[in-house]
Amino acid sequence: MTDIIRADGRTPDQLRPVTIERGWSEQAEGSALISFGRTKVLCTASFTNGVPRWLQGKGKGWVTAEYAMLPRSTNDRMDRESVKGRIGGRTHEISRLIGRSLRAVIDTKALGENTVVIDCDVLQADGGTRTAAITGAYVALADAVSWAREQKFIGRNAVPLTDSVAAVSVGIIDGTPMLDLPYVEDVRAETDMNVVVTGRGQFVEVQGTAEGAPFDRAELDSLLDLAVAGAGELAAIQRSVLQAQASA
Repeated sequence: MTDIIRADGRTPDQLRPVTIERGWSEQAEGSALISFGRTKVLCTASFTNGVPRWLQGKGKGWVTAEYAMLPRSTNDRMDRESVKGRIGGRTHEISRLIGRSLRAVIDTKALGENTVVIDCDVLQADGGTRTAAITGAYVALADAVSWAREQKFIGRNAVPLTDSVAAVSVGIIDGTPMLDLPYVEDVRAETDMNVVVTGRGQFVEVQGTAEGAPFDRAELDSLLDLAVAGAGELAAIQRSVLQAQASA
């Protein structure tokens, strides 16, 4: 499989260049500007002491997320959804996916009655915006939790984060399973998946669709193997970024 070279020079099992610029926003309690190749997403985490009314008095916290694409994140300008007067179905779906992914690695009791809102804004889109958003959002969330510990909103020994979480796309292009699809591959994929994986290699969510012919079990296994390996690389990048600046 690795003998095949893609249009951008990668092998089928290779991620695009990934960078995470931690602390990009000076105002947010946690933030990260993440790039998956030409896809760039700004993730900010806002920490608030207190929880929604339906959680008050239960001794648990809450983590939620919002996702949006800037008007010129794509080749042609899009109208802002706020101007349209309604949030699109895709935006709702991705916002919920990011929130679910982060809550999978949060101990809400250890978080206490506090709320973290993650905003993921796509600055430039070239495929994989939701997977980049999840991967960057985890780094922003980790920093927001550290900030809250320093401010004594959560206990010094509390461990709200139970694991890391990252996400990556996979797909079948011309019969070959491939990792981390840019837009030019995504639009012609015979099968397309987004896979969310914890640092321990457990699945949080698998979104898969046969765009052309149905895929069989062997192809599914190949795609999941690619996704787990890719997510493992992303988890290592997350750890490196968090550890490097923690020791700086």
